[in-house]
Amino acid sequence: MALINTSHPEEFILLGFTDRPWTEKPVFVILLITYPMAMMGNIAIILVSKLDPRLHSPMYFFLTNLSFLDMCYTTSIVPQMLVNLGSSKKTISYMGCTVQLYFFHTMGGTECLLLAAMSLDRYVAICRPLHYTLNMNWRICVLLVSIVWLSGIISAVSDAAVTLQLPLCGLNKLDHLCEISALIKIACGEKSTNELTLFVVCIFILAVPLCLILASYACIGHVMLKIKSSEGRKKAFGTCSSHLIVVLLSYGPGISMYLQPASSITGDQPKFMALFYAVVTPTLNPFIYALRNKDVKGALGNLMRRVFSSK
Repeated sequence: MALINTSHPEEFILLGFTDRPWTEKPVFVILLITYPMAMMGNIAIILVSKLDPRLHSPMYFFLTNLSFLDMCYTTSIVPQMLVNLGSSKKTISYMGCTVQLYFFHTMGGTECLLLAAMSLDRYVAICRPLHYTLNMNWRICVLLVSIVWLSGIISAVSDAAVTLQLPLCGLNKLDHLCEISALIKIACGEKSTNELTLFVVCIFILAVPLCLILASYACIGHVMLKIKSSEGRKKAFGTCSSHLIVVLLSYGPGISMYLQPASSITGDQPKFMALFYAVVTPTLNPFIYALRNKDVKGALGNLMRRVFSSK
């Protein structure tokens, strides 16, 4: 294909569900309901983790960061989706697309790495309980979270910067949202280097942390089998099951989207995967932790009683 225009377009057209217009209103209503739910749920988790002294532990420090990430993650996508679904003009400016690109990949990559750090916390708590306060003190927790954020930012910025250099040949139509695989797909010229770069980054962001998580839980499972008390096993399982469910919800769509060449992603897969990891996962995460954790449920109950009694 000859290069028609190597400069960036003024705006991108987001096709979304235009090929299935009958789905736009139901999706708009779903987003309008789930987005406030996701925001309120994650804000509630952050508040109870900060206000309740019983939740001042490394586990809830990591959970607070996860909730903040989910809020930023879904906010980088859903408001733009609502605007496009609610109007006939389905566009986003080049600058808006660039901002969305950076935020989307920064938050997504950081969340994957944070889930690995959370699995390390669970491993130390269950497999090395006598050394927990020493190995997971506040200094180490802050250092871990700082490394996670820095790694997520560096990987996203480097990969996005390389992708934005690709010539688009005048093409400005995206299937769903501004993310790296979508831009690689519409780019012209040689892009195998970009696909390889994306694959390598995804190995670092997805595959390596997932292997660490699986290794941690293999050790945790081995230790849990040795616990003689059923109450002890139940407590250990309760602290891990919520995290495992969140790992499945977060890593599943990411692996299906990014651990394959961008040019091989076809059909409606990106649209529905984008909806899943931008809306479903951030909405469910706070409910998973709240409903499966007695401490969080108790803290939420205390917070609600405090709010209503003050009124």
